[in-house]
Amino acid sequence: MRRILRFLRPYRQSVIWILVLLFLQSLTTLYLPELMSKIVDNGVVKGNIPYIIHVGEFMMAVTVFSVVCSVAAGLLSSKASAGFGKIVRRKVFAHVETFMLKEFDTLGTSSLIVRTTNDIMQVQQFVNMLLRMMVMAPLMALGGIIMAIYTDARLSLILLVIMPVLGLAIYAVLGRSVGLFRAMQGKVDQLNRVLREHLTGVRVIRSFQRVRYEVHRFNEANIELTDISIHVYQIMAALMPLLMLIINFSTLAIIWFGGKLINDNAMQVGSLMAFIQYVTQIMFSVMMVSAMFFMVPRAQASARRINEVLDIEPTILDPAVPTLPTQSTGEVVFEDVSFQYPGAESMVLSHISFTLHPGQITAVIGGTGAGKTTLINLIPRFDDVTHGRVLVDGIDVRDMDQHVLRQKIGFVPQKAVLFSGTIADNIRYGDEDASDWAVEHAADVAQATEFIAEMPQGFDTIISQGGADLSGGQKQRLSIARALVRKPEIYIFDDSFSALDFKTDAKLRRALQNELDTSTVLIVAQRVSTVIDADQIIVLDEGQLVGIGTHRELMATCPIYQDIVRSQHAEEVIA
Repeated sequence: MRRILRFLRPYRQSVIWILVLLFLQSLTTLYLPELMSKIVDNGVVKGNIPYIIHVGEFMMAVTVFSVVCSVAAGLLSSKASAGFGKIVRRKVFAHVETFMLKEFDTLGTSSLIVRTTNDIMQVQQFVNMLLRMMVMAPLMALGGIIMAIYTDARLSLILLVIMPVLGLAIYAVLGRSVGLFRAMQGKVDQLNRVLREHLTGVRVIRSFQRVRYEVHRFNEANIELTDISIHVYQIMAALMPLLMLIINFSTLAIIWFGGKLINDNAMQVGSLMAFIQYVTQIMFSVMMVSAMFFMVPRAQASARRINEVLDIEPTILDPAVPTLPTQSTGEVVFEDVSFQYPGAESMVLSHISFTLHPGQITAVIGGTGAGKTTLINLIPRFDDVTHGRVLVDGIDVRDMDQHVLRQKIGFVPQKAVLFSGTIADNIRYGDEDASDWAVEHAADVAQATEFIAEMPQGFDTIISQGGADLSGGQKQRLSIARALVRKPEIYIFDDSFSALDFKTDAKLRRALQNELDTSTVLIVAQRVSTVIDADQIIVLDEGQLVGIGTHRELMATCPIYQDIVRSQHAEEVIA
């Protein structure tokens, strides 16, 4: 918890003012019973009306001052806690942005969402409570004890019985809840994961008639979360009635022994009333602390989960002194590259060497699991090579700043990813400063203009999250337009034409040849028709480079490429 509280440092001045205001409020609250005692003993008992009015007016002024301090402290604590939450969310999000796939798999997407939202909110609420209680509650308790002893030392002996009983009651309840709160946050993760999988795969679930199964999965996760929540809150619910019972018995004991002291003329009525108020303030302070402790277990569990995210060190980092390219042509060289995923038994890629030249189109083809996507992920440094080097403009990508490296690349992923917003906004995602003409030109090259023109508002048409209201081919063309508008030196298309029909595929490739005549282009594809016109074709098989050359050269020298061509030609004839 201490580690995460360091994010309160920008609000140090607010915290100091909160402490001062709460200190003043506590002093005024402790002073009010003393004034009331004087009114009763010197005013009411003696019938001194002017004294009652005079002291009463002073009590009113003290009360107003206390309220002002309380309101001001509440406003400042709310501002500081909200700012704290904003800083932590920003830090966690920025840190997660540095993660690679390995780091994401460590915690899971659903858990990261819960940690960034629910967990931070829990800690933020605790900070708000802490800022308001950390001075007031201890000061009220300590001040109440001192004033109670000052009022009547003999009657104060009751506190020697009350305080240990209160402490044991709080410890007994809260001690059992710490582990349960941690387990409850884990159940929230589980529920979030089931819900996210259902919403993401709703079409598959319905097509395979697995709705009942998914409902059963959700109900199981929901029941587990509900059961542990009920268990926790049943334990916590016992705390307040237990405290009230102790407070009421304490008040009864005070009145009993105090009445005897008054009867023996050893104590005045006003002093007894003041003593009861001081003891009540002590109990109230303990209740405030217990209310804060009510949040401590869950806040601790949440803080621990947030720190787990912040403690994860990204495996891919920028070099201490990045190397800047002296030339900027977009040439990419693979030198004896091998790659193995952590924990895997064998290499995914083995001893791959080739060069991507500017002004040429290079295609990568191979069967499923051949290592095509893994190979292209090494260029923007989504993964680091196990052996060998990947050079961009003559520099090892591990020696380059990641931002500089990726600024050179227009990447179109295998699965088209779009964001909620307009079509123009999605294309401009590649270059936020792109002009309207540049956006329209990129869409035209990507063969997207025709279907965009049929949209209700053209480029200003709002699309849903993930482009759920678009077809697979439309999403792919918008993804390609997004890369084109960036005008990078290197284009990477990871099987980005798979959802296009043959006619659109051919038109798009012709348009790309005219548009990208000076750029380095790498296309990963499954269809031979997509790669047949490439300047060089790289054939992968089980992570090995088994052929490289033009279509004609490979048809003469590469048996695996010949098999791919024959199998696809047969399928086309059957179709």
